[in-house]
Amino acid sequence: MEDPEVPTEHLHEHIHEAAHEGHDKWSMYVAISTAFMAAFAAVSSLMAGHQSNEALITQMRASDQWSYYNAKGIKAEVADAVTKINFSKAAADSSQSNAARKEKLKKDQEKIQEKALDFEKESKEHLERDMILARAVTFFQIAISISAISLLAKKKPLWYISLLLFAAGICQFVFGLL
Repeated sequence: MEDPEVPTEHLHEHIHEAAHEGHDKWSMYVAISTAFMAAFAAVSSLMAGHQSNEALITQMRASDQWSYYNAKGIKAEVADAVTKINFSKAAADSSQSNAARKEKLKKDQEKIQEKALDFEKESKEHLERDMILARAVTFFQIAISISAISLLAKKKPLWYISLLLFAAGICQFVFGLL
């Protein structure tokens, strides 16, 4: 899975230039807050990518366990078929050994199934965190855009809206870490 892209470099440069041109405090606050937004967006994007990769890896582990589970099941069925085919006295002794082997294979299957289900659960948890962190990235990107618009249009209320979106992104970011 791909990391969410954060195309904010050009906005950050424009805000920085505008802050130096205006030399007023508000422009500087907008520039500084936007830089923080961009930093959080980058970290959130990186962490979302990590969670996505972990989800993929644990899902592959679950698939491996299910394949192993199926192999044990096939072995158990083959052992059962061999027991049914053999009819002689020697086969009776062999059938007891095959029955014990089949029982062991079934017990092994139960352990393997439990492991596979644990991996699937872990994969799901990673995907949930990925979605939360991706949502945080989205909040940060929108906040950066609105912050840039507020500076260009010289509208402080837009900057306050961007700060609220930044706060929402921070909440998502923290929630994604827990």
